[in-house]
Amino acid sequence: MGGTDVVTDVVAARARSLTKAYGSGETQVLALDAVDVDIARGRFTAVMGPSGSGKSTLMHCLAGLDTVSAGQVWLGDTEITGLKERELTRLRRDRIGFMFQSFNLIPTLNAVENITLPMDIAGKTPDAKWLEQVIDTLGLRDRLKHRPAQLSGGQQQRVACARALAARPELIFADEPTGNLDSRAGLEVLGFLREAVDDLGQTVVMVTHDPGAAAHADLVLFLGDGRLVDEMREPTAEAVLERMKRFDVARGAAADPSDPHLPRT
Repeated sequence: MGGTDVVTDVVAARARSLTKAYGSGETQVLALDAVDVDIARGRFTAVMGPSGSGKSTLMHCLAGLDTVSAGQVWLGDTEITGLKERELTRLRRDRIGFMFQSFNLIPTLNAVENITLPMDIAGKTPDAKWLEQVIDTLGLRDRLKHRPAQLSGGQQQRVACARALAARPELIFADEPTGNLDSRAGLEVLGFLREAVDDLGQTVVMVTHDPGAAAHADLVLFLGDGRLVDEMREPTAEAVLERMKRFDVARGAAADPSDPHLPRT
């Protein structure tokens, strides 16, 4: 997680001493506290932690969606901290794909038009062979002419996933991508993200609160109070759930520090 000697061809993104504070003075809230993290290229990384732990803030700072208070962030070998908004916008458009809990599809466009929309706006022609591969991997071939209202929630999120993949970005950020889906549709989308990594060579970073979702990842990073406190390789849902329970125990200990029976983490 830490360290300064990084080979950028195996690291898709990294942060050093990443700090994000909101407010000032006595009301200041430290969302991220000097975080060092490396995101491995061609891997599926999940980010977990209790509510308020800083996991979404970390994703937003790594993706250039939010400014940092201190520290540095790189996408590949490009330092993005300090870039002007126009440069950040171009970088996000050209090098990053996004999936959110809300699908953010345009209701008047059909599936394939939604998939290619970011490239159409940028005036870019999709790589036809890659686009066909993405469409087939996500099982959308017979849904391309359907508008969002004609698709199930799982199908809409698959379209959103295809849109994130279509420009072949260096990195895909997924913020609670199964949050609005039933369990079956959620498993489908997680399976497709896993396939995007294994079969298409993509890099995925997913923020989630669901141990079952995190179990699809290669690595889980755990945040607590704005700090990276643990990591788990080859996670299982059971192991992730057990690790998350320790946050609750720690909170209980903080609530009653005089109780000698409460374990400390």
